[in-house]
Amino acid sequence: MSGHSKWATTKHKKAAIDAKRGKLFAKMIKNIEVAARTGGGDPAGNPTLYDAIQKAKKSSVPIDNINRAVKRGSGAEAGGADYSTIMYEGYGPNGVAVLIECLTDNRNRAASDVRVAMTRNGGNMADPGSVSYLFNRKGVVIVPKADGVDEDKVLDIVLDAGAEEVNDLGEAFEVISEATDMVAVRTALVDAGVDYDSADANFVPSMQVELDAEGARKIFKLIDALEDSDDVQNVFANFDVSDEIMAELDA
Repeated sequence: MSGHSKWATTKHKKAAIDAKRGKLFAKMIKNIEVAARTGGGDPAGNPTLYDAIQKAKKSSVPIDNINRAVKRGSGAEAGGADYSTIMYEGYGPNGVAVLIECLTDNRNRAASDVRVAMTRNGGNMADPGSVSYLFNRKGVVIVPKADGVDEDKVLDIVLDAGAEEVNDLGEAFEVISEATDMVAVRTALVDAGVDYDSADANFVPSMQVELDAEGARKIFKLIDALEDSDDVQNVFANFDVSDEIMAELDA
């Protein structure tokens, strides 16, 4: 998970100045709208909505946009779309397993976008179930490093809340738990006065494919192409890249 997580963290850090910022904002707004439709418009009683809002705020999504998305999703304001969640499975270069999570109001468009991105970037679509068994649904909380916040402190806070492991990503810590314990983990952090960047239920690989620099470039290119689709919300893949290669790619 480390290489993929470091890469995701780097992307998160650069999001504010990235040319795709508007696209990122749109995906976060969609998440908020769907969360409000599914569990109601009160973040206090809807943990999924709460986490979606917090993530959007951390990425500087305007509060007016957030509030309107909540109203559309909860039915307090007209204009909400009927989104469906679809999971696609496939293999990228070097046999890397890929899960593609879509949130769309047009299934045909989503399927076409995913298939084109995969075939143009060395990937192949796979039958349902042929890839997903390599992943487990986990809670993933990202905690930025700060004064007084080291790995031991994070461990002390989150272990009793159900955390399974804490990984050092360089500029942040990644706290892994069962998906059902994620709210307890992030609540424990907040109660202890420790800030967190994001809390998501993600698909974490149970086994990984170690990649060299060329392999890493290929899988990053594939994931970028997939994420360029408005319908693709998340891409999960079971690759790992060493710190040395990540440094080489970031240079």
